Amino acid sequence: MSPGSDPDPESPLPVAPDLGVRARDFRLQMSVIARESEIALDTTRDRYGRTVHEGAAAAARAHRDKAAVEAYATPLAPHADALLDAARRALDDLPPARHVTGWRTVLDGLAVSAAEIRRALDRPAAPGSAAERGQHAALWPHLAAWADHGFIAGNLADQNQNQHHKAPLTDEEQQGWTERAQAAQRRGELELTESWYAADGQPITLAHLTEDDDSTVVALRGDPDAPGWQVIGHFAHEYETGQVLPAAVPPGVLRADASGFNRPVPAPEVSLQELIRDVIEAQHAGDASNALLGATQRGYHAGPMVRLQELLETAGQFASALETVQGRQVAARLTALGQQIEFLTREVHDAAEDLGATVAVLPPHRTPVLRVRPRPAVDTTPPAPPARSATARHR
Repeated sequence: MSPGSDPDPESPLPVAPDLGVRARDFRLQMSVIARESEIALDTTRDRYGRTVHEGAAAAARAHRDKAAVEAYATPLAPHADALLDAARRALDDLPPARHVTGWRTVLDGLAVSAAEIRRALDRPAAPGSAAERGQHAALWPHLAAWADHGFIAGNLADQNQNQHHKAPLTDEEQQGWTERAQAAQRRGELELTESWYAADGQPITLAHLTEDDDSTVVALRGDPDAPGWQVIGHFAHEYETGQVLPAAVPPGVLRADASGFNRPVPAPEVSLQELIRDVIEAQHAGDASNALLGATQRGYHAGPMVRLQELLETAGQFASALETVQGRQVAARLTALGQQIEFLTREVHDAAEDLGATVAVLPPHRTPVLRVRPRPAVDTTPPAPPARSATARHR
């Protein structure tokens, strides 16, 4: 039987928890493979990130592709269909929520990738041949898709074993504990510790509620910073929460097309540290001006100040995507900071142009200091050390 063919019909299929573990193990193996590949590819680039050794880079990618195929073939390939079937059954049982349609699309995409991988594994090319390298390279996007999103299928397959329900609180108890938690929040004695989403799309948050120096773990449903949240359980210890609270589902992503295993080639860039050294080593105003202009450059070769603004903008998008009160507040702050960086970047760019327009050099009285001091001749007697004081010092 080839690695990608169906398992023996008489052999027992893995139970759902085992299927979920297989998906998670493959993701971990792919993380190691991707990390080792990045290290190898780094050796093929110059200090600006440009690939200068194409042959070595191609060999590193070929090694990565082959390792990924092997990581998928034996542990996961024979059980991919069973994993997807278990995930679909669990998905059908979930309550209506905004994420259900997206997850169904993910499972369909994983099924397409699994079929492509299976076809290649059933008809392998000659080992070590160019055809095999091409086959493995064609499979990499499908393997990366499983590494990126297979954990969703694994989590769904585990849902039947992790169907927790909220702690049994009567309406009166729930109202009383909610009022106590709200009072503690106003006092600043409600410390949030962990958050996740339940299968119905509602956020669950754990918090330590402190009253008279006594701390109780409470579980909240809803946004703790918005009106309407409620306490759905209280516990002596956090480990008790896993037995009664709704199980966590996989969190979302900021951008649907992002991939942690199939990243685009980074654009070449000059580090801020190197620009600082350029200014330190400069003697002409134009050289220092060019360093500042490099920091404010835009486009494909964007400088550090422009990248910083992009970072703030992206982080602001992330904070807003949290869809919480605090997230929106942080997003507004990051947006304001991004605008300040934009203003500062323009000011630095203008100052850099003004500096370059001075057409000046450093005055000659700013003489350098030799780093290497003259050494005494070999036959020179070193000076005698200074005499020590006879007075002893005590501490």
